[in-house]
Amino acid sequence: MPTMTWLQVAGYVGYLAVVMPLFVRGVKAKPAASPAPDVREPVPAPRRRPVWVLPVAVVAVPAVVAGLVVAISRPKPASSETVAVSETECGKGFTAPDTGRQTFQMHNTGDRTAEVYLIDPATSAVYGEVEGLAPGTTRDLVATVSGGSYAWRCVPTGAKAVTSATVHVSGGGGAVKAVVPVSENDLAAPSRPTRRTSTRAWPRSSPRPGSSATTSPATTSPRHAPTGSPRTAPTPPRRGLRHLRGLRPEDQRPGRRAGRGSPGQGLRRVPPHRVRAVARAVGRRVEGARATTGRRCRGLGKAFPTQDFDPGDLPLRAHEILENALQFELTGDTDEGSGTNLATVDSNLAGTRELLTVLKPLLTKESPQLLPGVDAAIARLQKLLDSAHQGGSWTPVEQLDGTAKARLDGATGQLLEALAPVPDLLEIRKSA
Repeated sequence: MPTMTWLQVAGYVGYLAVVMPLFVRGVKAKPAASPAPDVREPVPAPRRRPVWVLPVAVVAVPAVVAGLVVAISRPKPASSETVAVSETECGKGFTAPDTGRQTFQMHNTGDRTAEVYLIDPATSAVYGEVEGLAPGTTRDLVATVSGGSYAWRCVPTGAKAVTSATVHVSGGGGAVKAVVPVSENDLAAPSRPTRRTSTRAWPRSSPRPGSSATTSPATTSPRHAPTGSPRTAPTPPRRGLRHLRGLRPEDQRPGRRAGRGSPGQGLRRVPPHRVRAVARAVGRRVEGARATTGRRCRGLGKAFPTQDFDPGDLPLRAHEILENALQFELTGDTDEGSGTNLATVDSNLAGTRELLTVLKPLLTKESPQLLPGVDAAIARLQKLLDSAHQGGSWTPVEQLDGTAKARLDGATGQLLEALAPVPDLLEIRKSA
């Protein structure tokens, strides 16, 4: 549970010290004129309570009570020993701790920023870590300790890793799960077949001009356009991109919509022949753009297998693809009138599933209990997406009823929660 720090308490008290005098001065009323005293019978003046007592009590008493609660209930660390971190003193001051949840004060005595890991020296499995510990600073490292062997590994920036002496902890304390570090080779090896598969799948996602998949509403004569029929989006050929979604950058987002006309403007009647002329011109532009896109797609298909990328991006993409889908597609922010956002979400889900297939051996090794929950969440989201895909068309996001939209958002959020540990489990650590 979050608790107030002493700095926050001091800031609040300082705030009261400035505000309360102004508050009291503002509420003070001019004392009413008292009647002339009777000179024949002296009456003692009554003692009046200052007007500032009540407002000060109303504000100060809760603050004092909160400070006492923070001081009394603040959890005390089970262990507070200071451990030195540097190229020459890694682990200095470390003694065999007690079992259970422990807090270590990691103090960087060197002149370089360092990464610090509490490891099992036999397997290099990580029990706890502190990243970016600056020179001269101290930070807490919290880890759960049970019976076994422990050591510190310090990795200063631009220097070799240094491992401390091993200490042995006796006793039980329950089994503690450590994370075995993942190397770049562990993540780079599974990506090679993914790139080959992506190359084979890419041409199928770019239909040839003139096929039924390239038919554009802009080339249809206006006189044949249905009136009053619900707008549904045809299935776009996006499934072939599912392998690439895990390897492409996620920083290419569409821009904002163009501004619409003023609500006060009327609409002028446009003759049908002018609309047909514009439709034919747009159709020619679309066909030309598709031909250009086809050439670029074929070029990408040839060049993609030789492209380099950061293997550490794979675990991030497993989470970020659907994170972007929840932020942009399911909100309708990138729809731009196409009504195909649910088709994009379906493609994003296919890309996530493909990435998890690639990462399955590593995830099974790191956390065997993770994948069953992820698979169940994927199946639930896929079922909801399939219900919005009828007769080869997708229901636009804005036409979903409130219940269906809430279920889609909830299923996507649940899947993101299940995928959240993947980047941490498969992070490339310098201690590997």
